[in-house]
Amino acid sequence: MIVSWNTTNACNMYCDHCYRDAGCQATEELSTSEAKTLLEQISKAGFKIMIFSGGEPLLRPDIVELVAYASSLGLRPVFGTNGTLITLDMARRLKEAGAMGMGISLDSLDKEKHDTFRKYPNAWDEAVRGMRNCREVGLPFQIHTTVMDWNVHEVEGITDFAVAEGAVAHHFFFLVPTGRAVSIEDESLRAEAYEEVLTRIMKKQKEVNIELKPTCAPQFMRIAKQMGVDVRFGRGCLAGTSYCIISPKGRVQPCAYLSMYLGDVRETPFDEIWAKNEVLNDLRTLDYKGGCGVCAFKKLCGGCRARAAFYNDGDYMAEEPWCLYHGRKGV
Repeated sequence: MIVSWNTTNACNMYCDHCYRDAGCQATEELSTSEAKTLLEQISKAGFKIMIFSGGEPLLRPDIVELVAYASSLGLRPVFGTNGTLITLDMARRLKEAGAMGMGISLDSLDKEKHDTFRKYPNAWDEAVRGMRNCREVGLPFQIHTTVMDWNVHEVEGITDFAVAEGAVAHHFFFLVPTGRAVSIEDESLRAEAYEEVLTRIMKKQKEVNIELKPTCAPQFMRIAKQMGVDVRFGRGCLAGTSYCIISPKGRVQPCAYLSMYLGDVRETPFDEIWAKNEVLNDLRTLDYKGGCGVCAFKKLCGGCRARAAFYNDGDYMAEEPWCLYHGRKGV
């Protein structure tokens, strides 16, 4: 099971697609002691992979201390970061504290396009420097790419770059209109384009020895099965079933892109929210509507619950809109 904690709302970038609308540090973010209590509750709930994200998690002064504490609890600390703050010293400290992997954003091989998307000069150069610092100290890293209409032609090229730089994986994030991303919804892919690019990614998986993983495009599980591609994942959409996210202030929601308030860890222990929340238990029924409800790949895929909610007036159990396959009962 995987949990992501937005450690802070502070960020040195102002990306067009940010679901958290990060920039300035939020008031009343969890303190160090509150964060440690949260980590204890996450461990108690049975989670194993602990994602430290943001904002930019490396802007949090106590981040190394929290990584070490998470590791002491038996959690597997990993990061989602823009990579610009991974100095050689920081990479070494994180590894010594128990960090197991760094997910570093890179959205284009064109430096100018990446920097423009991230609203940060030299973002590309600094992210790649961060990757190389991780490699220098033996801290595994992977590349994260947000797939848009303007960079979709680059996905295989970025994978080749990831291989050349020594990344252990390349993960592709497909836009869900949440936070600032609502303003660029028209740049996101639609059903035909999703099918085409996911097929390309699965074809590429046959050619490289690093892991390729689409996120917020759970149809890739169906496509992988149809193409005979072996993947280690058990399911496409994990929202509420084996994944959730916690805000800088301790508010829990089913996933980063499904903006539903489920509880506050300052008021209710996280493990109790995870076990008893009605929305989470509803998601676990897999009792979807429309094509997703009768699809032969319902258990394997699940459709993107966040995208379903956005395009169906908040109904997170509705049919995933950007799928060519939904409604079919046979393989």
